[in-house]
Amino acid sequence: MTVNYEFSAEKREQKGTSAARRVRRDLGIPAVIYGGHADVELLTLNHQEVEKKLLDEGYYSHVLSINIQGQKPQQAILKAMHRHPSKSRILHMDFMRVTAGEKLKASVPVHLINEDKCVGVKTGGGTVLHNITELEVVCLPSNLPEYIEVDVLDLNVGDAIHLTQVKMPENVEIEALTHGDEHDHDQIVVSITAPRVEKADSDAASEQDQEEDGSNE
Repeated sequence: MTVNYEFSAEKREQKGTSAARRVRRDLGIPAVIYGGHADVELLTLNHQEVEKKLLDEGYYSHVLSINIQGQKPQQAILKAMHRHPSKSRILHMDFMRVTAGEKLKASVPVHLINEDKCVGVKTGGGTVLHNITELEVVCLPSNLPEYIEVDVLDLNVGDAIHLTQVKMPENVEIEALTHGDEHDHDQIVVSITAPRVEKADSDAASEQDQEEDGSNE
């Protein structure tokens, strides 16, 4: 089923902290859209509608259609979102316009596959450690992936996959690896850690060794 990734918005004339508070009191979300060789525009979105749509992970990594009342729809990506630290409230959203033929930077989620079949987990008792859960990529809008898959099937305890080892879609680059020497930015994406040794077991083994040493005196 094809999903139309879009948000409805109204243009907002007033700016500033007081104006943003009024928008939130009316159950709206203050937002801005910028970039794309056009002026910054202040927007208001419906909080209930946005929360419902954001249950779909695709909204975080797709090119979106921002349908501003009375205007032609604008293509943009969700560049930033600010939530209340303790309440289920979105405080602000930033959208960046995209232009066909011009590369953009966007964050896309990392999806690990074969976690349940991973060698280091099944035979070594290890644990999969998600070091990086999303990647900032550079590509044309038409090439923007919904997510990046990383296969952990063959990883053993102590193994890891670095950025340079991630298989990327065609014409999509990892932003961190575009700066000079890629090895200076070659972070670990996922690793398999050894099983934890319980301290109680270690203490018991140590006490047993001491008792055996004493019996031999």
